Amino acid sequence: MNKTRLEAFSDGVLAIIITIMVLEMKVPQGVDLEALRPVLPVFLSYVLSFLYVGIYWNNHHHMLHTTHRVTGGVLWANLHLLFWLSLFPFVTGWMGQNHFESLPTALYGVVLLMAATAYWILAQAIIRAEGPHSLLARAIGRDAKGLVSIGCYALAIPLAFLHQGVAQAVYLGVALLWLVPDRRIVRVLDEKA
Repeated sequence: MNKTRLEAFSDGVLAIIITIMVLEMKVPQGVDLEALRPVLPVFLSYVLSFLYVGIYWNNHHHMLHTTHRVTGGVLWANLHLLFWLSLFPFVTGWMGQNHFESLPTALYGVVLLMAATAYWILAQAIIRAEGPHSLLARAIGRDAKGLVSIGCYALAIPLAFLHQGVAQAVYLGVALLWLVPDRRIVRVLDEKA
């Protein structure tokens, strides 16, 4: 099966997710800077989520560049990832509108954890479809970066009930870890060229 439909569908879903997130931000009442204060948490949560969706889009794009064969398992794993990413608008809005309170911050972390796990599952499905010596397998190896990210999210979720700021710092730290497209994949693609 060709990967073109998988890429196009995924790109469309991610574009819709970003659109929904921005539409959730309400225009403030008033014309001075003070009118922006109540929407600042919503805006900050949007920025973090926009960053995450961008990271997933970018790394998904690079991962699919290593992929030549799409199986049913890969399609379902991709849908699993898109499901968790589609929850970003909900948890982003809830966390922002409630000024980063414990439960919304923890639930945001649960969605991040599940999205990261789904991304890992997708990578493993691609490796199963293409074999242990595939480009993706060579690029990610044991995927320490992915597994560290999952561990950080798992740690930040209970931290949200102790100190929301620490949990938010963990979420931001993991985002910064992934901000640059996965160099492991770029390196393997460059070697192939």
